[in-house]
Amino acid sequence: MRAVVQRVREASVSIADDVVASIGPGVLVLLGIAEGDTRDRGEQLAGKIARLRIFENDAGRFDRSLVDVAGAALVVSQFTLIADTGRGNRPSFTRAAPPAHAEPVYERFCEALAGLTVRVDRGIFGARMAVSLVNDGPVTIVLDG
Repeated sequence: MRAVVQRVREASVSIADDVVASIGPGVLVLLGIAEGDTRDRGEQLAGKIARLRIFENDAGRFDRSLVDVAGAALVVSQFTLIADTGRGNRPSFTRAAPPAHAEPVYERFCEALAGLTVRVDRGIFGARMAVSLVNDGPVTIVLDG
């Protein structure tokens, strides 16, 4: 499982020019689920992201978490994060979990994050989406869970 966490001022997901989800200050989480990833791993990663201290305190130091700042999360499933680019120029996605396995893990991740008092908006699993964001910092963290 891999997550790209971007601190944002705002973010949104659109499908065919219709905004289906949007948040203000918080994080955009691009979530890739590999074969063998479990709901438990998703829950653990959600806890890590909720408590990741990437927001500044009054002294300008990274000392506050998403929970501390009452920020929101926009979670977007992105199987391309599991790409293998070790050979050739065409990425291989054979390690990405098939949708029937990945979707329940994605849903559990979102539920676990919401259970930690984080407002969670979601992209549409498996849909072709346009993701817009205003990076804050920029701060981008890659987590393998």
